[in-house]
Amino acid sequence: MFDIAWSELFVIMIVALVVVGPKDLPKLMRKAGQWAGRARVVANQCRRSFDDMVRQSELEELRQKVNQLKSAATDPLGLGSSMQEIAAAKPNLDGPAVFPSAPAATSAAAPAVTATSARSAPAPNPPSHPNTP
Repeated sequence: MFDIAWSELFVIMIVALVVVGPKDLPKLMRKAGQWAGRARVVANQCRRSFDDMVRQSELEELRQKVNQLKSAATDPLGLGSSMQEIAAAKPNLDGPAVFPSAPAATSAAAPAVTATSARSAPAPNPPSHPNTP
């Protein structure tokens, strides 16, 4: 991790023995070990919290994909809102049928026929055939 060779470690131990002294060296080593242990605990906690965050984001992405697949399976053509509007509309079978108005670009030669005008208009007489009595 720190790439320290055994010879370098031996030199560090001799310098520590000379600077600190043989009497306080065990206390110093104990404190260094405690700090290393605390650093390891903090590093593990950070790693766990990072892994939890990654796992949560992956779960959220999977939930979104599942919801998309569910909506695609229940509504393959994307007509869900239109179908809900149709189902919510109550049919009025007692009154006259109402059709949407004709487009504004209708020609005068072909008038728009509505349900009320179709019912009130008399049926055309069939052409008379010369051989019919």
